[in-house]
Amino acid sequence: MQFTVHQRFFFDAAHTLERAIETESSRRIHGHTYYAEVSVTGPRNPDNGMVIDLGYLRSRLKTLGDALDHRFLDEIPGLGKPTLENLCLFIADSLADLQPAPSRIRVWRDSIGDGCVLDLG
Repeated sequence: MQFTVHQRFFFDAAHTLERAIETESSRRIHGHTYYAEVSVTGPRNPDNGMVIDLGYLRSRLKTLGDALDHRFLDEIPGLGKPTLENLCLFIADSLADLQPAPSRIRVWRDSIGDGCVLDLG
């Protein structure tokens, strides 16, 4: 039996973006409130009844959120271009040592209706 548990966090950050469909607003520094959700899938540990301790996951996501909150995403080492896809990969890479490993990363911006999901298997 497999269970999937989720934990969410959010951060406010600024960025610029060069894109094929040029818009002046994308090239200028602008910001968003980003929401992220990390899912972990696995069997329930019979010793503690959990897939992963959500308190531990929450503390890891707080550290990650603090590293992104009120930052200029263009300057975050290892992120690359600040796209939703790259944010998903950055979060996955930052949590690669979790056991069990994240199974899904979701990043979205409610204010403009954009989102991205990275399924990790």
